[in-house]
Amino acid sequence: MGTDKITETPLPLPWQQSRILIISGLSGSGKTVALRAVEDSGFYCVDNLPVSLIGSLIDQIARRRGVKHIAIGIDIREKEFLGNFNRSLSLLRKKFPVEVLYLEAEPEVLVRRFKETRRPHPLGGIIEESIRTEMQALSVLKNNADKVIETSTLSPHALRRLISSLYAPTSGHKDLAVSLISFGFKYGIPQNIDLLFDVRFLPNPHFVTELRELTGKDKKVSEYIFSYDVTKQFLIKLKDLLDFLIPLYIREGKSYISIAFGCTGGKHRSPAIVEEVASFMSSDTIERNVIHRDIS
Repeated sequence: MGTDKITETPLPLPWQQSRILIISGLSGSGKTVALRAVEDSGFYCVDNLPVSLIGSLIDQIARRRGVKHIAIGIDIREKEFLGNFNRSLSLLRKKFPVEVLYLEAEPEVLVRRFKETRRPHPLGGIIEESIRTEMQALSVLKNNADKVIETSTLSPHALRRLISSLYAPTSGHKDLAVSLISFGFKYGIPQNIDLLFDVRFLPNPHFVTELRELTGKDKKVSEYIFSYDVTKQFLIKLKDLLDFLIPLYIREGKSYISIAFGCTGGKHRSPAIVEEVASFMSSDTIERNVIHRDIS
């Protein structure tokens, strides 16, 4: 393989503090958005580079003045790399500070995205079958990734902002990116959640006629929910828990977590809680991404 030819010549000292990022994942999950986001953050980006050229490309770019970070897009078409991923990655990491970012989304979301854009899947054929084949083929890559981001609930803008928060230059770097997600259990639980809270025990504005058509983002709904002692007590305990957990996640080296709050329909209680949590989670070291999955 081409990576066998990587030389052992040490890189210049400043480059040893830089980042080499391999971005991959399921087709339609946002790889192009991620590449553009890191490019805007100062990375030199190359998409679908043959594996045999990765080592020599990094060698050449690493010695250019003004280039400190490289991002390389890899997908299902690079079979040489995927066929022996563990060995390929190990050889690269012997010399370069390589990280792997893997993007994925729920199959039904990927199907919808392909149909909306009217683009064929890279593997061709029936989209649903191609997605299943790709998930299986890329499983080894996902299992060895440094970060896995589930993009089903993220708009391109939200994904771009999240990626920028993770890989922006040090001057704007955040210690942790937190996605706060509201959802309705009746529509299913979001995938790849780190923390999940069921808030269906809170008073439900759905049964108040003048509040039914509003959402948890509206002041009247929020005031109703937070007028109850049970809500106030829950927020106090939740804040204590997050104040305890967040520093531990950062110390452990996590750079991205998702916290979901679910109620019955995802319209009133969970959005109100997410908005409140976002307000007290404000920090210079935390990037917050608020996602209300089931309300427009």
